Amino acid sequence: MSDRLWITDFKYDDGAMLVKKTGHRVPLTLSLAHDIFTWFCFYFFAQTWRTWRRVTGHKRPTIAFYPDKPRPWYFIWPVMHVSGAKLIDDVATADIVMQFDDSTETDNTIPVVREGARLLNFACDDISKSTVAAAFEQAAGYSLSVDPTTHEGRMVEKSELNAAHDGRILEGPLDTPVPGKTYQRLVDNEIDGGLVEDLRCCIVAGSPTIVLRKRRPLDRRFLNENVQVLLDEPRNCYTSDEIAVIERFAASIGLDWGGVDVLRDRSTGRIYIVDANKTDMGPPVALKLGAKLRATRRMAQAFAVAFAPKKR
Repeated sequence: MSDRLWITDFKYDDGAMLVKKTGHRVPLTLSLAHDIFTWFCFYFFAQTWRTWRRVTGHKRPTIAFYPDKPRPWYFIWPVMHVSGAKLIDDVATADIVMQFDDSTETDNTIPVVREGARLLNFACDDISKSTVAAAFEQAAGYSLSVDPTTHEGRMVEKSELNAAHDGRILEGPLDTPVPGKTYQRLVDNEIDGGLVEDLRCCIVAGSPTIVLRKRRPLDRRFLNENVQVLLDEPRNCYTSDEIAVIERFAASIGLDWGGVDVLRDRSTGRIYIVDANKTDMGPPVALKLGAKLRATRRMAQAFAVAFAPKKR
């Protein structure tokens, strides 16, 4: 699908932009206008990298996506261009083929590919919240999920769907859980200043590569509205044992590339993986431009080493 058709991904719907693929609605506000302007600043630099690769020649493998092609706001888009991988449409001839679909559950039937092609994320066909919680328990040895009919005290109810951002805190036990919802322990990830902090871990080849410290007000903990985002290294955010937990989790759900949301409970010190996304949307708007560029370069370097070494 041509990059010129980005606008067809959205539709105006009663004062908001409807994302056709996922069904999510984005209110039209001044804040959204600012976010779009900020993103275009980053996009300008990404396009510069892309143009430079075209001028100097691609010396790394080709990459294709199936069944969908990522738009420029997905993290893989600037990363593949900075790494030197050449984007092509023909899945059957590409050196690398990445499964790319925003849906929570996907049909990951492998298309016709050339012999020896590297397949990414084709083993990751379910990123529902309950699947994520089960994989985390297997990897960590302790549970995020709770039984809402027996759990005493506060807990989180959230949709099974990808990127819903609809979590809410309830008091258990409940007489009747809501179908299509999952129930989890409330992780106390509050930090100084009345903020909560998510340790967003970006994955390459199943391993943490960078961490984005995403901070937002306590009363907006479940929304994707960060007031501060800082770029950090996995070794500064997790212990070696915790990195191993994240790697086991990624292997369990088949995540070669993507993002994992990790929360640290301040009372116990334990980490909890609460979400995973194989179509990572890239550096958050609140991350400063210089840090966005550094994050992209680090991810591109890891991507090149793992998946797209130079051709001889």
